[in-house]
Amino acid sequence: MSEKYIFCMKWGTLYSAEYVNKLYSMVERNLSYDFKMVCFTDDEVGIRKEVQCFPIPEIDLPGNLPERMWKKLTTLKKDLYGLQGTALFLDLDIVIIDNIDCFFEIEGAFRIIKDPDMKYWRITGNSSVYRFEIGKHGYVFDEFISNFDNIRKEHRNEQEYLTAAIHEKNLLQYWPKEWCPSFKYDCHSKIPFNFWKVPKIPKDSKIIIFHGEINPHKAIKGGWGKPYRYVRPAPWVADYWK
Repeated sequence: MSEKYIFCMKWGTLYSAEYVNKLYSMVERNLSYDFKMVCFTDDEVGIRKEVQCFPIPEIDLPGNLPERMWKKLTTLKKDLYGLQGTALFLDLDIVIIDNIDCFFEIEGAFRIIKDPDMKYWRITGNSSVYRFEIGKHGYVFDEFISNFDNIRKEHRNEQEYLTAAIHEKNLLQYWPKEWCPSFKYDCHSKIPFNFWKVPKIPKDSKIIIFHGEINPHKAIKGGWGKPYRYVRPAPWVADYWK
């Protein structure tokens, strides 16, 4: 049985080492298999010793580009610090609420979330949670580097391109929808119910993803996001995000 890895990535100042450390704790509580956790980062200060840190693999992009998470594509390189095995990539701003063994057990060459913000006919995935065999999808990164200008015109961010590249090889599969609900779309109520309804945990969910302006910190406290998007405090997030 191949080595099981949890991958994450941290750069800049948006998320602190606390997010990496809490992610490790959540995985440790909710994964029955032995695993190794790797964080690709530009600053490993404060990250717990159980997490192996590597520099974010080099990716040569113009410095004035808006951030579109392109760095995450480096996890698909053919040679990734000599690592071998199965990797489950998890964004730092997720909350694990149940056992995640199934993310390693379900079959498929490449699994990703079906983006909840996309129309049903769009194939785009959400790369908050994706799984792959390390080094087996190097074509994704290689094509990106060799054809960057055209790819950036066709795809607005990393997850849109990543999904399209895997789909082109007929290897794209999604997680069961209930496993990775969106806090924004599945936990939080729409206007006007959001003003009095506390965000809920959807049935059969495993990992709650956060996108947009609300992260776990903000979800616990509640408050205002974009105009008219009020979120009631969700204290249950703190019970899992620790």
